Amino acid sequence: MFPGHSVLQVPVPQLEDFVRARTMHYDASYLSPDPNHVHAHVTALGPFAPELTDDIERRVAAIAAETPAFDFVLERVATFPDGIIHLVPDPDEPFRKLTARLAAEFPEHPPYEGRYGDVAPHLTLDLRSHTVTENTTRALLEGVLPARCRATRLDLAWYQPHATGLRRSWPLA
Repeated sequence: MFPGHSVLQVPVPQLEDFVRARTMHYDASYLSPDPNHVHAHVTALGPFAPELTDDIERRVAAIAAETPAFDFVLERVATFPDGIIHLVPDPDEPFRKLTARLAAEFPEHPPYEGRYGDVAPHLTLDLRSHTVTENTTRALLEGVLPARCRATRLDLAWYQPHATGLRRSWPLA
């Protein structure tokens, strides 16, 4: 995580219990007491602007209003080279289009600070270690997957120890 940063994200309430438990395991200071904040999410653009100005709010609201709500399924578990175990949304194209639209509107905030050539939509589950693997993670998700989901809103969340929470939310069209 990028300490003290905001993220535009699509919440995935179906995986909230799992992601909250893993957040508690790794660093409980990132758990939000805000019941409207959904820890389980697919990042649309982050890190994002540290302050929400009227201009930024208007531009994000316009993009959300132009983005139709969409269905997706989370079932395939994968691991990035850095060890992040994640779920791959199917289809991923609506997420890619949303990220591309936001990145074009806010070029001063490239996805993941421009660290990756391909910004693969994903929902982070865990971190690979000597005791955590794709298989152990998949086993913990038995009965949860496949998760049939619907993207209905875009949230601006703030992530900082003891200060994580929802800043603003916009409905998708």
